[in-house]
Amino acid sequence: MAELIAEFGFPIVAMVGLGYFVYYVWVTMIKVIGPAIKEMHFALIKLIDQIRMLDNDMIRINMKLSMVLEHKGVLDETLNKEQKEVLNDLISRYQSKSQTFNSTGEE
Repeated sequence: MAELIAEFGFPIVAMVGLGYFVYYVWVTMIKVIGPAIKEMHFALIKLIDQIRMLDNDMIRINMKLSMVLEHKGVLDETLNKEQKEVLNDLISRYQSKSQTFNSTGEE
């Protein structure tokens, strides 16, 4: 190494070393990091598609729930007291227990 510095000078030897370092980093990026990024990109696209499908499912479920609650309101007007008790018992048994989602239709 000292012979190279003596023959070509420190700046030239340093630039050759820096050139090798840049080449090594470039090859590493192309061979290792590039394929990993492509693989992660495909996984991300797959996850986004799954989230869209889940969002569509949630929209459909909310529409069905709205229809059921609307139909319950119509039924409440036509049912007698015993039938209303049975309906309310079924609703209380199968309603959501989530704090953020109220399936009873009440605010």
